[in-house]
Formats: sequence, structure tokens, C-alpha cells
Amino acid sequence: MDIDYYPLMKEALREAQDAFTSGEIPVGAVLAGSDGRIVARAHNSPISLNDPTGHAEILVIRKAGLFYRNYRLNDTILVVTVEPCIMCMGAAIHARVAGLVFGAHDPKAGAAGSLYDFSSDKRLNHRIEVISGVFEDQCGTLMQEFFHNRRKNHPN
Repeated sequence: MDIDYYPLMKEALREAQDAFTSGEIPVGAVLAGSDGRIVARAHNSPISLNDPTGHAEILVIRKAGLFYRNYRLNDTILVVTVEPCIMCMGAAIHARVAGLVFGAHDPKAGAAGSLYDFSSDKRLNHRIEVISGVFEDQCGTLMQEFFHNRRKNHPN
């Protein structure tokens, strides 16, 4: 991946902040073309959409498919604030996303190296180049603050 993914992660963090503000788990994502131009952006919205698949990655992949008018997202890069789960990694693999950049690791559900590693599983027909830990502290802090506030406001 020869593009500067730090500005892309800053945009993903803005999306995550929007999720935080709206009471959703603060995960944000952007998808960029091979030139680094953002073609889609989204944040977690399963609560507001009443949709368990309303993860930032799924939403951004759907938007990018509409933008490209194609279900294949070859030569694109997915930038997300938190390591994708199994569902989201599966969607990225099926969409043929070329690269994944994420901030915070997710040891409980991460599927790009933490709990599972679908990105390089040779049994699958597509592999995704992964760069992890970009703005990891900022991404992780946002998640910690969200769950701290949730526990404080809803102790049960």
C-alpha cells in the first residue's frame, strides 16, 4: 500500500467520534481507492438502523459498491479504527479489498490477527495486506471512554 493512510485514519476517527456522539460503539471506517481518495465513509450504526450487520466496515463496503457500481472492490484500502470482526473481515475478503489499515486491536473479536487471522488464511481465495496499530492509542482510548461511560451510566 503506497498511499498515506494517516489522513485516512483521521477521517475514520471522525466517523468513530460521530458514532460515539450518537450512542453507538465508536468504530469508524473509510474506504479509499488506489489513489488514496476516499470513496465511502461510515460509522457503527446497528442500534440506529436496527440492524446487527450495521458495522462501520459493512456500511462502508456497501457504499463503495454503489460508488463503483461493482461488488468487487479491487485495489481499494479499508481503514477502520478497530480491528474488524469475523463478519467484517469476511465481507472485505468477499469484496476483494486489497488492504486493511486499523488502529486498535480487538483481542476478544478481532479477525485480522488478534483472535483470528482471516487476512492471510491460505484456505481462503483472497488475502488482504494488513497494517495495524495506526493511531492505536487514540482509537483505543475512544473505545475505553465509551465503555467507561456506559458502565457508569448503566451499572447493570
